[in-house]
Amino acid sequence: MSQAPEVSRGPVVTPVRVVIGLCLVAPFVAMLWVGSFAKTDPAFIGIPFFYWYQMAWVLISTALTVIAYQLWRRDQRGRAAHGAAKGGEPR
Repeated sequence: MSQAPEVSRGPVVTPVRVVIGLCLVAPFVAMLWVGSFAKTDPAFIGIPFFYWYQMAWVLISTALTVIAYQLWRRDQRGRAAHGAAKGGEPR
């Protein structure tokens, strides 16, 4: 019997892609959950919590986006190498 050609089934959910999604969704959840930071205490160098919490998330979001991008690049390189090893077209 001959082997049937491999059928592409679209995107695959992998643990790396779940982590990428969590990195990208976390800042939205943190900023949309206003009740968690709608207060003035604790103040940081005289700045109320409401303001410094949001500014901290600017830096945290940047770091999480960079992490997600690096993981995505690594995932794509792995998929391309895996496709080339099988003799198929890299995605």
